[in-house]
Amino acid sequence: MGAVLEARDVSFSYGPHPVLSGVSLSVKAGEFVALVGPNGSGKSTLLRVLLGLAAPSAGVVELFGVAPGDLKPRWRLGYVPQRPALAGDLPATVEEVVAAGRLARRGWWRRFTAEDREQIGHAMASVGLGELRGSQVRRLSGGQQQRAFIAKAFAGQPELLVLDEPVAGVDADSQARFRDALVHLRQDHGAAVLLVSHELGAVADDLDRVIVLRHGKVFFDGAPADLAAAGVSLGVHAEDLPLWLEDLERAGGEDGRRAGDEGRG
Repeated sequence: MGAVLEARDVSFSYGPHPVLSGVSLSVKAGEFVALVGPNGSGKSTLLRVLLGLAAPSAGVVELFGVAPGDLKPRWRLGYVPQRPALAGDLPATVEEVVAAGRLARRGWWRRFTAEDREQIGHAMASVGLGELRGSQVRRLSGGQQQRAFIAKAFAGQPELLVLDEPVAGVDADSQARFRDALVHLRQDHGAAVLLVSHELGAVADDLDRVIVLRHGKVFFDGAPADLAAAGVSLGVHAEDLPLWLEDLERAGGEDGRRAGDEGRG
């Protein structure tokens, strides 16, 4: 399988302050990869660079074989930020927000087909918002709004879906629905997923790889089973992730540090 996302020896600095150093990684078609790291590890900056929102100071990033800014058509990439922006006075309903996810794929000038409406309905149902399709998004809870934006990304049927802390503050039932929707997207549409999250419990059994970023370098890139063999749990790490990484470093020793230095992808 070819890579849908690839970074080769990527570095980035804010002025004289380095944030990323020699990061190399890849996500293959149909692969489910989690990117984790403690606060200050550089993962938010890395995500911006991978999406083309910031230019690396060194190295190369490619989405589907081209530079992020040259990617056409854009529907191939779906992105759900940690805190999606929503105009306070926008009276859009859940269905209207989710339907917007089809526009990049279909074009704004075309009428929605039966297939479009089926995918919109399926996306809402997959995150448990089918019964709230006519509700204004601005009147929903924060967790419900997040689920609406996740459904918007699902509706576009992207080939690569990037999610930044998508289940933060979302209840366990919604996390289970989220997991089922990701599995459906992968199995039925062959989509690759890059998930940035502290909460991996809902998807731990479905991950192909885990990438750990630490001090701006790839510290670990491998199968979840390799972490489990070292005694590392992939449960909820919203508060104790730094301690988890310290445990991983002790378990990995020089091998872990060497993997980070090489930026294994």
